[in-house]
Order: sequence, then C-alpha cells, then structure tokens
Amino acid sequence: MKLNRRSFIVVAAGAAFAVAACGQNQTSQTTDSGDAQSAVTEITGEVNVYSSRHYDSDDVLYQSFTEATGIQVNLIEGEADELIERIKNEGANSPADVLLTVDAGRLWRAQEEGLFQPVDSDILSSAIPANLRQPDGLWFGLTERARVIVYNQDAVDAADLSTYEALAEPQWQGRVCIRSSNNIYNQSLLGSMIEAKGLEATEAWAQSLVGNLAREPEGGDTDQIRAVAAGQCDVAIVNHYYWARLAKSDDPADQEIAEATGVFFPNQEDRGVHVNISGAGVVVNAPHPDNAIAFLEYLVAPESQEIFAESNNEYPVVDGVNIDPVVSELGNFKVDEVNVATYGSHNPEVVKMVDRVGWK
Repeated sequence: MKLNRRSFIVVAAGAAFAVAACGQNQTSQTTDSGDAQSAVTEITGEVNVYSSRHYDSDDVLYQSFTEATGIQVNLIEGEADELIERIKNEGANSPADVLLTVDAGRLWRAQEEGLFQPVDSDILSSAIPANLRQPDGLWFGLTERARVIVYNQDAVDAADLSTYEALAEPQWQGRVCIRSSNNIYNQSLLGSMIEAKGLEATEAWAQSLVGNLAREPEGGDTDQIRAVAAGQCDVAIVNHYYWARLAKSDDPADQEIAEATGVFFPNQEDRGVHVNISGAGVVVNAPHPDNAIAFLEYLVAPESQEIFAESNNEYPVVDGVNIDPVVSELGNFKVDEVNVATYGSHNPEVVKMVDRVGWK
C-alpha cells in the first residue's frame, strides 16, 4: 500500500492577513529584539486531505488554497479503498479532515462505513446541483465525467448509435469492448440503470451485453479506445476524459487513435448520459472541521472549477465555467439527473448481478 504525504505551505504577509480575515486558527507570541518588541504571528491552521486523485492540477489548487487562506494542506495519497481502510483503522484518532476520491460508488462505501459527518454549507448546496451531492450533506461532487460511447469512425455510422441499452441488441454481436465489471465506473453505470429501469431489466441488458463482447474485458478505459481504433471492436463504453487525453497527447500515435474514433453521448432522447463525479466529504472525526469545509468551498469557486476542467479534461459541477477546448468541441449533452448517491446504494445488487451474467 503506497501512501504519500506532502505539504503545501505559504507563509507571507498576504497569507497571514487572509487567515486573520477569515478567522482561521492562529497563535501570537511576543519576542524581544534589543529594545524593541514585535508581535510575530504564526500560522497554525491546517487541513489533512486523504486523496485518491493523482493529478498535477490538484496540486495547483492546494497551493492556491494555501495562498488564499494561509491554511496548510497536508496531503496523503493512495488508492480509494486503502484510504477508506486507513481511516477506519485510525478510528477516533484519525488525522484525516477530508476524504477526496473518484466515483460516487467509492464515496458511498466510505459513507456506509460511517466515515463522513454532515456538512451544512450554503456555498456548497447552492453551487453544486442536488443530483451531484449526497442528500444529507455527507459528501459533494467536485468534478463531473460522462460515460460515453466511443466508436470506430470507419466501421460505425454515428446515426446507428442511440443508447447504452441498444448495445445489447443483436446488431452489435461481437463488436463491443468494455472493461471489467470489477471496475467501479461500470458498477456505478449499472447502479444508475437499476435506479432508472429496475434490477430485472438491467440484468437482462447486462446478460445480452456480455454476449455482444468482442473479447473478454481487459485493461482500462484507454485500452478500450485503443482496441476500437485498432478494429478489435467497433464500440466501447468509456469515460470521456480518456479520449480527450489521447486527442491532446503530443504522441502522434495517440492522436491517430483519437482521429480514428468518435465520441457519442447516449440516451439523449430519454434520460440522458450517465455521469459520475470526483467528490469529497468531511471525515467524521476531523480535527479541523472548519478548515475542511473552507477547503471544499474553495474547490467549488469558479476559478477552482476552471482549473479542474481545463487541466484534467473534466466537466465542472458549477455552471458558467470554461472547459477545455477539446472537451468543448464534443458538444453539449443531456445529463441523467438521477442522484449519484443511488449508484452506491445499488452496488450490492450490482456485484451479485454481474456474477450471475458472467461479466468478468
């Protein structure tokens, strides 16, 4: 288990002033220097962030948060399940203030373990749409990602694409790629389908989809896109930002893959495309809960949302924020507005279901 701890510290007159203005924790001491006395303010505010996101853009946000508030960000990185287990084992003495991770399903897992405390913040509730946050304020979506259909432009006419459900029809037999059912992104997609269509209909779809696979599931979302470009399959279900990374890559081979494939937003005539989130909550025994809330509120400010969107090809959860030009060119789309908190609540059913239908 690899966990990394880093700190982002800025101590300057402007930062100290910001801390005082924001009412953050600080201590003052008086020192003698010859005949003169001077008051020295030491910034002691901090927030301990456990994060499973590993993006340079996040580091920029942590540094700017420290510059704006004087609050030091202590960062521990690891895989989501490892961090959840670590907080559980640390118990009441955990130093964790914030757990930040990808996928609503993982946030639900932490919620079920009792790791979050409810937060009442007008800033968070007004900035983040209701469907992208836990109804009781236990966690909040910070970025949004769409699960799209990528298709081979030589083998597929986009006019023949419509919905996730349609990929289970006979015309797609032997033409579909998708990663393992163990992947939380797929589990959350299935959870959203159970919420919309019920367990029986979702299981029937999953059974037929498995029958349409061009190969056994292997690799991540980028591997599915590469397989589509190589003609190993004609369509794949992936998160949109994996395609955007290839399109923006400096590697000509990656650019060729993006050029050979297209991105389609399914279910535009009914419930809308499935979206998921990166999100965070304040840990139940957070030693610095006020700083933790300030941290989350900072991450939904328009400037922070723009960094999320433009640096990591994600969609902002806040309206009116600029997004990456490559992502913008994909166009607007209708979003499935089912609350993302339902994904995890259906996860136990999903895990049993995929085993029954043989989705490896």
